Amino acid sequence: MQLLDIAVRPKSRAPMQTKFELMVSKVAGLEGDFRGKPGKRQVTVLSFEQWQLACNELGSELPWTTRRANLLVKGVSFNSNMVGQQIKIGPLLLLITRETDPCPRMDAQHQGLTQALTPDWRGGVCCKVIADGRIKVGDPIKILGG
Repeated sequence: MQLLDIAVRPKSRAPMQTKFELMVSKVAGLEGDFRGKPGKRQVTVLSFEQWQLACNELGSELPWTTRRANLLVKGVSFNSNMVGQQIKIGPLLLLITRETDPCPRMDAQHQGLTQALTPDWRGGVCCKVIADGRIKVGDPIKILGG
């Protein structure tokens, strides 16, 4: 399991900006991301495999940042049994709090994307930061607990 990419947006509705490395903290979430205030949705994580399923269903290869998630990970598929588990990326520790529900804005990005992301937690998970850490693309990840 591995961290494939990192993305932030400085304000609501702004384009996603990919980063190679950045700091993630309990106080601010991802450095440079507008949504980082403490809470159950500080960081959103998307599974590469589940994103591919959604793209296959649409018959389109869309960039993962279309989903507007913060982290793209490979080697894990999220599901409802994972709420309460933790994602460890280097020193960073994230608590999975809930599913990231696909919103109608996804259809504004690509028609049919909301429906393609709806089954089986394809839209990813929302997380709360438990332990601060600097992360970079390529870092190994582990799922803890459960």
